[in-house]
Amino acid sequence: MAEVINMPRLSDTMEEGTVAAWLKQVGDKIEEGDILAEIETDKATMEFESFNEGTLLHIGIGEGETAKVDTLLAIIGEEGEDISQYLNGNSSEAKAQDNDQSSSQEKTEEPSEGDTNGVSASSSEENDTEELPEGVIVVAMPRLSDTMEEGTVATWLKKIGDHVDEGDILAEIETDKATMEFESFQSGTLLYIGLDEGDTAKVDSLLAIIGPEGTDVSGIAKNFKEEGDSPKESTESATKEETKKEAPKSAVAQEETKKEIPKKETKPTTSSDSSGRIFVSPLAKKMAEEKGINLSQVSGSGDNGRIVKRDIENYTPAQATAQVGKFVPSGQEDFDEVPNSNMRKAIAKNLAKSKFTAPHYYLNVEFDMDNAMAFRIQYNSIPDTKISFNDMIVKACALALKQHPQVNSQWFDDRMQLNNHVHIGVAVAVPDGLLVPVVKFANEQSLPQIGAAVKEYASKARNKKLSLDEMEGSTFTISNLGMFGIESFTSIINQPNSAILSVGAIVAKPVVKNGQVVAGNTMKLTLACDHRTVDGATGSLFLQTLKGYIENPVTMLV
Repeated sequence: MAEVINMPRLSDTMEEGTVAAWLKQVGDKIEEGDILAEIETDKATMEFESFNEGTLLHIGIGEGETAKVDTLLAIIGEEGEDISQYLNGNSSEAKAQDNDQSSSQEKTEEPSEGDTNGVSASSSEENDTEELPEGVIVVAMPRLSDTMEEGTVATWLKKIGDHVDEGDILAEIETDKATMEFESFQSGTLLYIGLDEGDTAKVDSLLAIIGPEGTDVSGIAKNFKEEGDSPKESTESATKEETKKEAPKSAVAQEETKKEIPKKETKPTTSSDSSGRIFVSPLAKKMAEEKGINLSQVSGSGDNGRIVKRDIENYTPAQATAQVGKFVPSGQEDFDEVPNSNMRKAIAKNLAKSKFTAPHYYLNVEFDMDNAMAFRIQYNSIPDTKISFNDMIVKACALALKQHPQVNSQWFDDRMQLNNHVHIGVAVAVPDGLLVPVVKFANEQSLPQIGAAVKEYASKARNKKLSLDEMEGSTFTISNLGMFGIESFTSIINQPNSAILSVGAIVAKPVVKNGQVVAGNTMKLTLACDHRTVDGATGSLFLQTLKGYIENPVTMLV
């Protein structure tokens, strides 16, 4: 059966996309993972890959054309398959022309009305098409990042029976990079929820159904076909889910009653789950940022322990409770299981790939930091100016990379890309793992500009508000654990970069200067290099240049 491919939502703010280029043409054979097209979003031009196999039967949006998210983009199916029902049902969105195929297709006698949102229900074994009632919209798991393959519903902000307006936030969805708010592009009543909070599913899986109040959507939910599933499998899984989740008409009241049970508790419930994810409204999060309140110390009084505006307004430091380890009787084995978040899965996958595909080697150095410490004190004496040692290291690396483009390179099977621009990724620890926001054109920025950018990105990272554009395009990475007292460590290269610099703490120790043992301050750094692109001598020369900037920071101002 043909699969309808819609304009994907490739960023959390994307409302429409432009097809920059088609890499496949009508009639081409498509394999799962093939790049179908390059799509320009509001932030970047991204490759869009196929999650289906078959023949490209129809292209709905031509090169250079712009369309809203969920508009018919393409149709993939068996060669010669009749797709007129999909074209008729999406006449306002699809192109009614397909010169390479339309002449060879037979017209169907009874075309289905189709789905105005571009998502079709699967056929039964007798090939009867489940038509969507008027006004009903099927909402699928969105593709919120360019690398997203599956998503987890962190929390539902609407429940079955609620009225939904266009622009309302339906749910918070955890991707491999961040937890993002997913808004509705339709108005109506939330008739069905396909995934519970904490459930994970592939992109394009059934997420929800919206339509006129009282509409029976049990057949749609039962026959909805997830990409990659057989009709039989999808029917069986949908039937299981239908029993517990589908609640049209009078069942809405029952569902609401169930969800109100937790409210019987007299104390505010915890605002985070077992993976450490904090449930908080956007307004409350913004207020907490402005007041400098640590959300992990706030008890939520909203649904399911969600932190809301009143919790921030009523919060006092005295409410914070000290965290202690779980009590376990002596001699008793005990453990807790924490499900792997999508971010943790992505970290494991990407770093394992880097470690076992890139031949790492490490160069260790120790720099004299006396001049850097004096320079920072003097620089920060300027009114309204405050820079950190990390800001100085970012700037120094950026300048050194301009002189050693091979360390600022990327490896491809058939070539090496020497980058003449410098985008430095700065690793930031977050509760679920690690994010790497990117300071772009770092060599062109002043120390205060770098400091402001790093501080802003770190705050966004911890609150999972980094956009894709702010995390993409790094040419070199810095990981700094000095603030945690770590003197020396090694890091795994953040591919496709060729190197990553590990920065330790500044340590006061006796040093030898001019043949005399005197008090001094040093810092250890370790450069991890990909031997495919950076030879030992190349890495060593880069570190010598970096040493010049760090030990004589005034040269960074020239």
